Amino acid sequence: MNTTAAASEKDKRMAQRCAECPVCKHARKKQRGLAYWFVKNIENGVCPYCAAYERVYGKKAHEV
Repeated sequence: MNTTAAASEKDKRMAQRCAECPVCKHARKKQRGLAYWFVKNIENGVCPYCAAYERVYGKKAHEV
C-alpha cells in the first residue's frame, strides 16, 4: 500500500470536515468577527482539520 496515497485520502477526509465545520464555514462566509479571528489564529497551530484544508485546497481555512 502506498502511504502517500493513504495520507492524501486522509487529508481529503480531514479537509472535508473543515469545509463542513460551522465555525470555519462562518469565517469563510463573513470574513470578519469572532469566528474569523478564532479560525485565523488557531488553524495552523491547533486544528489538524484546518491544516489539512490548507494542504488539500491550497488556501487557509478562513480564506474564500
